[in-house]
This record gives sequence, structure tokens and C-alpha cells, in this order.
Amino acid sequence: MLLLRFTETRRVWITRVAALAFLIGLAGAAQAITFDEVRRSHQPSETLLLDRHGELLQRVRTDLTVRRGPWIPLNSVSPSLRTALVLSEDKRFYEHSGVDWRAVSSAAWANLWNTRTRGASTLTMQLAGLLDEDLRLGGSRNLRQKIGQAVMATRLESSWRKDQVLEAYLNLVPFRGELVGIDALSRTLFDKASHGLNESEAALAAALVRAPNARPPAVAARACGVLKAMRGAREKTDCLALEMQAEIMLSRRAYAASEGIAPHLSRRLLANAKNGDASEKPAAPGKAPELSLRSTLDARIQRVALESLVQHVKEMRGRNVEDGAVVVLDNASGEVLAWVGSTGSLSAAAEVDGVLAQRQPGSTLKPFLYAQAIAERRLTAASLLDDSPAYLPTTSGLYIPQNYDRQFKGWVSARTALASSLNVPAVRTLVMVSPAAFARQLGALGIALGQPGYYYGYSLALGSAEVSLLQLTNAYRTMANGGRYSPVAYQPRLPSARPVEFTPALDPAASFVISDILSDGNARARTFGTDSILATRFWTAVKTGTSKDMRDNWAVGYSQRYTIGVWIGNASGKAMWDVSGTSGAAPVWAALMRELHARTPSTAPRAPAGVVKTAVSFGEQLEAARSEWFLAGTEQPLFAVSTAPSVADSKARANASNDGRAAVPSRILSPANGTILALDPDIPPARQRLTLLADAGTNSASSLRWFIGTREIGRGLRAQWLPWPGRHKVQLRDAKGEVQDELSVEVRGAGVKAAVAKR
Repeated sequence: MLLLRFTETRRVWITRVAALAFLIGLAGAAQAITFDEVRRSHQPSETLLLDRHGELLQRVRTDLTVRRGPWIPLNSVSPSLRTALVLSEDKRFYEHSGVDWRAVSSAAWANLWNTRTRGASTLTMQLAGLLDEDLRLGGSRNLRQKIGQAVMATRLESSWRKDQVLEAYLNLVPFRGELVGIDALSRTLFDKASHGLNESEAALAAALVRAPNARPPAVAARACGVLKAMRGAREKTDCLALEMQAEIMLSRRAYAASEGIAPHLSRRLLANAKNGDASEKPAAPGKAPELSLRSTLDARIQRVALESLVQHVKEMRGRNVEDGAVVVLDNASGEVLAWVGSTGSLSAAAEVDGVLAQRQPGSTLKPFLYAQAIAERRLTAASLLDDSPAYLPTTSGLYIPQNYDRQFKGWVSARTALASSLNVPAVRTLVMVSPAAFARQLGALGIALGQPGYYYGYSLALGSAEVSLLQLTNAYRTMANGGRYSPVAYQPRLPSARPVEFTPALDPAASFVISDILSDGNARARTFGTDSILATRFWTAVKTGTSKDMRDNWAVGYSQRYTIGVWIGNASGKAMWDVSGTSGAAPVWAALMRELHARTPSTAPRAPAGVVKTAVSFGEQLEAARSEWFLAGTEQPLFAVSTAPSVADSKARANASNDGRAAVPSRILSPANGTILALDPDIPPARQRLTLLADAGTNSASSLRWFIGTREIGRGLRAQWLPWPGRHKVQLRDAKGEVQDELSVEVRGAGVKAAVAKR
């Protein structure tokens, strides 16, 4: 009976093997899928951001169903892994032609006696299952699928080389969980490229092919056998150490969803690609194609910008600074050469893109305001502006601008006022231009404000609106281009595309004058000193800015070829500590400019038509004589301020000096009667002092006394008062206690604030 059963079973297997041989023979003439077709159809689970030269900048995962890296050529795979895989899965891989008949017969005999043994599937047969889902073996081993795999394996090996079979297998085989292919495995579990796997790591990787989701001890046990086969008797294998290594490896998730040096622009380009913008699949000879997006970034400039920003922010951590952003534009094309949206791990909000975030720009809007006033012939670069206390009535009360250092410089030229970033002259200039007209000018420069000009009022001169670093930097690029505007570009232009089209946005003559002012170190010296970090050995024009309470710090400027914008602050809006324009963003701006012009010259622009240069002098030696640029028709040789006293004052002073019977009383110059002040809860009370100013008249300045109600708070022509809520009477008395002048002020705990914008 046993003999009969054996004979029948053998007859069945002989029939099956004969049928298999027949099918394989028929398959020889069938057409197989080619290696190039398989490689071209490979879809990574990530998109690659490339720079303008094709260099990799960022990997971004876009397929969340699987983790699959780019196609890896066989010569970029560790030799140890190739050896481990063949020893583990197909020892006679280089001997058979797709089907290992010795393994088939062994498997058939073992099946006959119901013994457990390794299956007869070769690497090529497994690859067939990976290429054709219908041939993929599940939990139960289907003979039809086995035969189909054998047929396809024979077909593949009739047209593929062995190295191509092994290369395709390594890129398509599932290893563990969502990991498919050797690149995803290597970067996720070993945190390295596939060419760097050593023998132990290669053995662990090969062990995962047979049991992808096995527990670490089972994976280590199989890997130990593979490692012993690789080493032979030449050295001992520590299986316990291999088990510890497996525990660590299988718990690691080092392959981040996004890695590289340009994460923020990557997301923007991916969003554009989803909306139909161009993406590409470059297929370099000998390299697998990868889904990629080409950008205008320059990897070298991007790297320098990121390193400079991170290094500087690290040095400023003691000043409560953790975030920053940088953008570099090519002046001619508008192409973005660097886009750094945050400081990465230093930031508590690294995902926030500081290049696009809306922040208050501080004094960086002033150049556009002065350019508009010059273009409208309301001012010249030599016009004198009064840097003294100003009280501007608004619908909400008085607007009282102050300078960064809370000091006033008196009469200064527009050149000095802009270069030294004085606030009060800027506000006086906006009074001439009007907030509504200035808002329209900013819109022409690509700075779209969230509200109409009247909403911001006169504080718009000091940057009370919110703008993005990208908009602001491109507006400065517009000035670098003589007032001609064009949008920025962060994807390469097609060869067939039209040249960059510029739109007139600012008077070219006024743009030239402002560029000259922003490059003038002497004009800047009054505030920044003669040895400022803003000074470069080559021609540049730059402006800094700091928003209210030191929440944002900026440095934006341009050379002949590049425009650079830098923002320093905190994405959360927290105030920085003691950070000025020259200590915050300016060092990063200067470092980048030096790097970009290490071997590239930068010369000053030529004066356009309609600009003339004239020697000027200033009355009472307010400023040194110099040569100044003017719009043709606005030039004049002398700028002076009339200081003649009124007729009444002249008579009174004359009488006082002649017979002493009449005297000019002292009077309060600042604040104005009826001033309404509001205490800012965000500013320490000790820093919200109000400056009181007086004219002594014919009295001695030292004899003057300042009183708030019945309380004396100071003496002389100037006093500092720390206001408190309520209605107060301010009196100026002489040495005898007689009231010379008085006025009323109101201090509120909230509401309209006395504006203090920083440079």
C-alpha cells in the first residue's frame, strides 16, 4: 500500500515538473519586460528639490503609503549586502537561468515526505513576483503562481544580465513595514547610504527579506547564520552582539519626512506642482530617473546663507533670539538664489516660513517714502527737516513719534535723516506725501498692505504695517534696478520664455538718489558710527530696521548684482533683548555680501538722465558743505533755516535789554496742550518717560522748575517725566515759584500709544 502511494505521488510530481518544463520552454520565445522599462517606472515616495545646477537640496516625502527611495545602481550598493543577499536567498544565483532545478527537486522531495525546507524560489523568481502582482505569493504557496514565477523568471534571464536582476531586486523588495528598496532601508534603519553598509548590517538587511516583520531576536538569529556563511571559518561571529544591534536598528526611524537645506521652498514648489506647474523627471545616463523639481536656488549660496544665519542666531541666544530668515535675489532676473525660512532646530517653530511671514518692517520702508517725496519734488537730498518733538493730531489723539535713542538732532538734511534712520523727519515727510499716497507707492513696488493707508496713519512711515521678507527684498531689488519692478522667480525659466519684463514702479532719478544715500557711510555715521558693520569694501546700499519692542530686526540691501534681505526675531512674536539694526540682522547681511563678492566686483550705478550734481552748503554750519545729487530743476547752492524771532519777541527782548522793565516769559515747547498719552503694557514703565522741553525767554535756564501738579519733577530747559494714568497739569515756574507757562495732559492706561519706532 505504501509502495502504491509512493508511485502515485511520484507520478503526480513528474507530471507537474514536465508541465513546468514545457511551460518554461514556451516562455523562452515570449517577450519579457525590459530592465530599462522597470527602472523608468520606478516611483520614489519622495520628491527631490534640485538647485539650478542639478545639485540635490531637499528630499520631501510625497507618498505616505510607502517609503521608497530613488533607484540605486548596483555599483552604489555595499558589496557585503550583495554577498549576504545571494547567500541568504539564492546560493546558486550566478549558476542557474532563472529556475534552480536542484532546489526544485529538493523542494518536491521534501513536500513528498511533508518535511519543512526552504522554498525553491530564486531571486529572479521573487523579482517576477515583485514585477507582477498576480504572481506574488501570499500566505499560501500556490502552484500556479510558482509556475508563473518560473516562466517569467526564465523569460527575464533570457534578456537581462545577472547584475540587472540583482539591482532591480534590491530596489523593489519590501524589507520591513512601509520600507521598500535598499535606499529606504539603509537611510531609515541604518541612517546611512546603501554603499556604507558593513558586514553585520548587510546580514541584518538580508535577514529582513525572509521575515520582514519578525521580532529582533528572530532577525538576529537568521542574520547570524548569514554572517557566518559570509565569513566562513576565518573569524568568530558574536551572535549576541548582533541581537543587540538588531534591537537598536529596528527601533530607529532616522529617515525624516523631509531632509535637506531648503525645506520651505520645497513645500512651495510642491504646492505649485500640484496646481499644474512644471515638474520634471531627469534621466541622466546610467542613473535611475527620480521625480524632481528644479529650482533657481544656488546650492553654494543657500548653504552659506543657512550657515551664516544659524551661526549668528546661536551667538545671540542670550538675547532671546531663536529665529531668522534670509532671501537672496539676482537683480537682473529676479531669480531666488537662497531661501532660508528658519533656523531649523534652533527655532521653536521651524515649520513657519520666515521668508513669507508677515512682520512689521520698522524703518526699512523709509527709503521708499523719501524716494516718493523726492520724485514728487517735495524734497531734495539736501532739504532740511526738523528733528524735534512733533505732535500730530489724529482721530484717536496725538501721534508723537520719537527716535530710537529718544534724542533729537535738530535741523538735518534728508540725506542724514534717512541714512541715520531718524524717525521724526520721516514722519514729517509722510505728512507731505500722505499715508494713502505712500500706500499706493508701496503697492506699485509689490508690497501689498493688509489695510488702506489711512488705517496706519503717520505710523506707516515707521513700518507699522506688516510685510513679508520676500516682498520687502524684491522692493529693494526694484530700487537697485532703477525703479523697475518684476516679480521674483524660484523655478527656472524655459528656454522659449520671454525675457524678464519690468514695470516702472518708482522714478529712476529718485531711485538713484536714494541708492546713493543708502551707500553713504558718512551720512550714516551720526547714528551708526564711521566703522559700522554696514560698510563694505565694495559698493552696496543697505537699510536696517527694528519693529516695536524689538520684535523684528531687518537688514535689506543690494549690490550691483544681488539683493539680500535678512530678518531676525522670534516666530512667536516674543521681543528680543537689546538687539539693534547693527547687532541683529546686519552681521548676516554683511557676511553674505562679502561671500558673494569675494571674487565679483560691485560698482556704483551710473547717474540716469535727469539727475545733476551740485555743490551745496548749509546755513549756520548745520552740515558740512558737499556735492549733492538733485533731480534737474530742484538744485540750489544754499540750504538754511530762518531763525528770526517774532516782532513781539524782538520788542520784548529789546525792552528787557534796554531798561529791564519788560521780560519775555519762559514757555513750554513740548508737550502740546491737550496731549493724550497712552501707556504701553508691553514696554517697561521706566522706559516710557516723556521729555519736557522749554524756552527760557529772558529767564535764566537754571532757574526754571518743572511741576506736575504740586510735585517738582525737574529743573532747567529739559526734564524727564515718568507719567502715570490721570489728568495732569504741567507747570513751568521760575526761581521765585511764579508760573511762567502751564498746560494740561491726559495719560491713559491703554489706547493710542506714543509711537516709538526703532531704527
